[in-house]
Amino acid sequence: MYKCEREDEIMALLTETEYATVEYLVKKINISASSIRRDLKNLEERGLVVRSYGGVKLAEPTGKHIPFSLRSHENSVQKKQIAKAALRLLQPGETIFIDGSSSAFFVAELLPALGGVTVFTNSVDVMSTLSGYDIKAYCTGGAISGDNRAVLVGGYTEDFVRRIHADTVFFSVQAINADGELFDCYAEEVAVRNLMMKNAHRRILLCDSSKWGKTSTFYQASMQDIDYMVTDRDPNRFFSEPSPEKYILA
Repeated sequence: MYKCEREDEIMALLTETEYATVEYLVKKINISASSIRRDLKNLEERGLVVRSYGGVKLAEPTGKHIPFSLRSHENSVQKKQIAKAALRLLQPGETIFIDGSSSAFFVAELLPALGGVTVFTNSVDVMSTLSGYDIKAYCTGGAISGDNRAVLVGGYTEDFVRRIHADTVFFSVQAINADGELFDCYAEEVAVRNLMMKNAHRRILLCDSSKWGKTSTFYQASMQDIDYMVTDRDPNRFFSEPSPEKYILA
């Protein structure tokens, strides 16, 4: 197993258990304790985990840039439930934007079961997934983001999105505060996402509850700018000005 694969597996296990001992990880992944410790040291240096004597837990989000392969494992159970609920909002024949978030990626995985949709995306992973099915999908083109290698950004991407109108956009962000303000850590992705939101009839935010009460660097939008938020917990008590008509629980 390659180093990156081991790290993905460690993050997936920690997402399920929240805390794990080195011995537990050794048994689950079937590699040596010394290799596990080296991987944990690397993950800790990147701000993804916190080690303690004999064990490790996921770090709290701090605005650090987390690779897609690791982000896709974070709260993956909740994200998949959210994706299933979000899919019920779609009808065959719709044209949709899908951004580069891991939450929206899980929606893309379910699209072959629905069929009849047209997808426009700046996500490398979404295009790769849909290429194996009879789904009409268009890549925005653009430059690979230096911060998030699974996403295309920049002027070419933005020019492409400006020329498209979609029925629905599925997107996510890194953080949402109690005032209903949405934030993300990738400035170039924020710019592309803003255009997708502007050129879509419906704006659907996919946001698991781990992102509530967090903050990040770049302002994306507010709850007033979206039509629905699909989430895993009832958010009415969290927001200072709740909008229950917009909430869809997975």
